Amino acid sequence: MTAELLEEPQTAGELIRFWRLRRRLSQLDLALDAEMSTKHLSFVETGRAQPSRQLLLHLSNQLDLPIAERNRLLLAGGFAPVYLDQPYQADSMRPLRESLHQLLDAHMPNPALIVDGLWNLIDANDAASLLWTGVDPELLKPPVNMLRLAVHPDGLPSVSSMTAACNLPLIRQLKRKSRDNADKALAELVDEVESYLPDKPPSASAQQPMVTLDLRTTLGDVRLFTLIATIGAPLEVTAASLAIETFLPADATSADRLRELAASAMNGVASID
Repeated sequence: MTAELLEEPQTAGELIRFWRLRRRLSQLDLALDAEMSTKHLSFVETGRAQPSRQLLLHLSNQLDLPIAERNRLLLAGGFAPVYLDQPYQADSMRPLRESLHQLLDAHMPNPALIVDGLWNLIDANDAASLLWTGVDPELLKPPVNMLRLAVHPDGLPSVSSMTAACNLPLIRQLKRKSRDNADKALAELVDEVESYLPDKPPSASAQQPMVTLDLRTTLGDVRLFTLIATIGAPLEVTAASLAIETFLPADATSADRLRELAASAMNGVASID
């Protein structure tokens, strides 16, 4: 099956076959799921039959394609894409940008940020500067990649107790996503960040309900854990790739210190070592 996936698919039929194999489905499996004959599906894949727009959308649903790939499939079939595809800074994205920025501000004094599908930093609130003040300036050259920043020895681990345990669940999730979505750029990023991790990650038994990191500040350590959220029902390619990561205090002392740090920053007082 691997050899069959080497050539870049171009036609609608080739794309359907590519994603069917990616999902580890036989023609019979997909035909049954899509309630169509295997003969018709075979003709579509080989180009002997021209699929309708409705059939392409139906197969997209059955194959659970990313919305960017649904657009690509429709274009390959000679139809207009169904989903918008705009840069984040486009005028049409203004309502989304403003709403997400309000969400970031609402998390103050807790650090919160927005990343794209490759974990490049898109936006952040003022408290997020706690996460990169003191790290290697080379890692802060645009575009800042938060996944790289989180695992590189000169990134977050240099100013916190960030360990492999903090990142392994996310990296495994992204590796699975890169396979499921055939995302070569994401796969290359995951390979890079895995090279920064120790060969044998810590295997201590869990002592708390979530992994935390201790961020060093002039007021003492601030213990944080993260939440990652995505847009519930995106209808635009860029919006579908966005993730909002919030760093929340893991205890009352950390919450108090975050409030003090935010107040100090507003008064122009340096808050990070």
